[in-house]
Amino acid sequence: MSVFIDPPVWPAHGTVFSHLISDTSLEELHAFAETAELSPRAFDLDHYDVPAHEHDRLVSLGAQPVSGHELVRILTASGLRVQTWERPEKVRPHLQRSWQRLGHQQGLDAQRWQQIGEGLLARWAEPHRNYHGLPHLAAVTRNTGTLTRAGELAAPSKAAVLLAGWYHDAVYAGTAGQDEEDSACLAEQELDGMLPDPEVAEIARLVRLTATHIPENDDETGAVLVDADLEVLGRDPHAYQRYLRQVRADYAHVPDDDFARGRSQVLQRLLQAPRLFHSATGYARWEEVARQNLETELADLQAGRRPWLEELTMTGRR
Repeated sequence: MSVFIDPPVWPAHGTVFSHLISDTSLEELHAFAETAELSPRAFDLDHYDVPAHEHDRLVSLGAQPVSGHELVRILTASGLRVQTWERPEKVRPHLQRSWQRLGHQQGLDAQRWQQIGEGLLARWAEPHRNYHGLPHLAAVTRNTGTLTRAGELAAPSKAAVLLAGWYHDAVYAGTAGQDEEDSACLAEQELDGMLPDPEVAEIARLVRLTATHIPENDDETGAVLVDADLEVLGRDPHAYQRYLRQVRADYAHVPDDDFARGRSQVLQRLLQAPRLFHSATGYARWEEVARQNLETELADLQAGRRPWLEELTMTGRR
């Protein structure tokens, strides 16, 4: 259990900065930062940005100096590193380019298409969203590409799945079932006249499918969208816990006991399903780890623990 700091070489605001990390937990990192009287505003998802004049003082307080390369290696090995595609300031420009490319490939009116895209991005960036925000949208689009390249989806069907991904949580008020229905209606309204009616109907169908995440056996497009949406369940324990914290924040208005009870019901329903992932690639990549994550979370809740409040060690054990 250690806190590490790299040399102050990163320029910003008229000085250069170091990065301060933990190899074990954010809890340890925050505790060290509090002792060192660092501003909470210096925290950036998985590290603290530290101005050059603070470097030696933090080393004297116990931070271990390492090279920048070594610091990245340690952070990655700890499981705490937040990937570039998860950072909101990086995600939005990438999504804008993806949306423009999608419209261009289909020969759609560029101005109208851009207006629709900006409206969707504004929805996904609403301040009440935590998990159901821009990084999740980026993950769904990325996962759709991964599954398509693996041969799970015929190329002509990819656009419909991508658009369903853009719309599947476009309306997010925290009301299961109604959010999906409202999102599907939004897709029907905005895409009417832009795309052929059968394609709009397919996109809306796929959006509604995310209310249950149970596609029919022969539903190729549904399987890809569902797997792309649920991929987060199959991430490493640290990333899964970050997902739990974000979901809990999305339902901050719900008391802890009520949330734990409802969450337990969701987990039990998921674990009772014959399979969580319906494409061959999704099943092979994510099923085993996802079931382990869900079983661990359910066991915690049944034991009265609140897993979204706890930190994990490097091995993923509390």
